[in-house]
Amino acid sequence: MLRSFFAKEEGQGLVEYALILVLIAIVVIGILTLIGGQVGTAFSRVNSGLGQ
Repeated sequence: MLRSFFAKEEGQGLVEYALILVLIAIVVIGILTLIGGQVGTAFSRVNSGLGQ
């Protein structure tokens, strides 16, 4: 019974998709951290330009 439990590979695909999603999330967070200030500045400029 224990061998059959460890021999099953049904959840392997789900784990791979989860790892890919985690990697994508880490990359997106890193990019937003690097350019977040610049994006905030651009939105502030647009907002102040629309207010005039």
